[in-house]
Amino acid sequence: MPQHGRIGDDSLVPDDIPQSLAEPDDTAMLRAALAAAEVRIAALEQIIKGFQRARFGQSSERTEAGQLALELGRAPVLPEPPNDTPAKPRDHHDPGQRRRNRGALPSHLERIEEVLDLSDQGCPCCGIAMRRIGEDRSERLDIVPAQLRVRVTIRPRYACRRCEEGVHQVPAPARAIPGGLPTEALLAQVLVAKYGDGLPLYRQAAILARQGINLDRSTLCDWVAKSCWWLRPLHGLILAHITGNARVFADDTPLPTLERGLRRTMDGRLWAYAVDDRACGGTGPPAVAYLYAPDRKGIRPAAHLASFRGVLQVDGYAGFKALERSRNDGSVVLAFCWAHLRRRFFEIHAGTASPIAAEALLRIGEIYAIEREVRGQSPQQRVAIRQASTAPLVAAMQTWLRAQLNRVSSDSALAKAIRYGLRHWTGLERFLT
Repeated sequence: MPQHGRIGDDSLVPDDIPQSLAEPDDTAMLRAALAAAEVRIAALEQIIKGFQRARFGQSSERTEAGQLALELGRAPVLPEPPNDTPAKPRDHHDPGQRRRNRGALPSHLERIEEVLDLSDQGCPCCGIAMRRIGEDRSERLDIVPAQLRVRVTIRPRYACRRCEEGVHQVPAPARAIPGGLPTEALLAQVLVAKYGDGLPLYRQAAILARQGINLDRSTLCDWVAKSCWWLRPLHGLILAHITGNARVFADDTPLPTLERGLRRTMDGRLWAYAVDDRACGGTGPPAVAYLYAPDRKGIRPAAHLASFRGVLQVDGYAGFKALERSRNDGSVVLAFCWAHLRRRFFEIHAGTASPIAAEALLRIGEIYAIEREVRGQSPQQRVAIRQASTAPLVAAMQTWLRAQLNRVSSDSALAKAIRYGLRHWTGLERFLT
């Protein structure tokens, strides 16, 4: 029987047929299909590894610069030599060593003193009264467990025996929840436990049940809803404080929401807007405001940031870009986040150990190292250092990314990450100025 050639060889036709009769178009088509299939397989493998890492891997995206350098065949990154300025001593503790808090209890805590004195202050030898020459004091941290109590409001009624004007009585005080059981203090406790301490309502219901207070979780949910209505003015003030700043961070996250009247969930969105100038020596209070929306349409951030004027630090979401384009006066300028770009290369490196992704992480790590050094300095100092040290690194990385884009498959995850960076480069380098 005639022997047939293998797929991928120069000959894709039976060996007994002359090579001159083979059709070169079929060979090129098969090779192109094979290359496309390999790219598709690599993309699917990257997706699977991403799901596996999201479910079973660590959430931290920390990478060791020394390890990345070794993977690329470079010399390991060594710490910088010490300068003339003495560094602040760091507190190194052995993980297995017990850490004790000696004499550092806060002064604002109430002190309950207990004096342990001698019942007989006479000298055991001669019987004469001894003189007090000092004392030893020691402190221990104590707690008074949370205690439920009942506030009883008594309103005496009065009536005149001569007049017929009716009964006189002080009006009943207003309640946060009309006709409800909780006081404002209990409502505040439920809200802080839920949103500040991450304690779900069903666990709070179990805690109350141990005290003999049996409340359904739906009752606590109703309390939370009514309490949030009272807090709407405060939420408005916080949002106004945030949008009044010159720099705002914005992001959104999916929030599964039960549809009204239906027993199914929809993908709502929780939009977060934050300000924090502590890293650049600012004295304003940091703040964050959350707003819910049933979808991710661009009209949501446009409505939330209607009064905002300044720099908006965001990811590559198209709704933020539309917001910038809609402001003809240039009142909103986008600064794209380096963490989003870094995450794309980190996921590729974690899944495939790509040397190009490792190189990108090393280059971004150099930029991050400079930012750690300038944290807390004045804006003028930060800009000067960024222009002198960071700007050349950013320019070199842009040139390097353009060169790498021609070396990788256009449909690969690596090419998509590079194109994402180049497409948003103007906003990525905005922090330099």
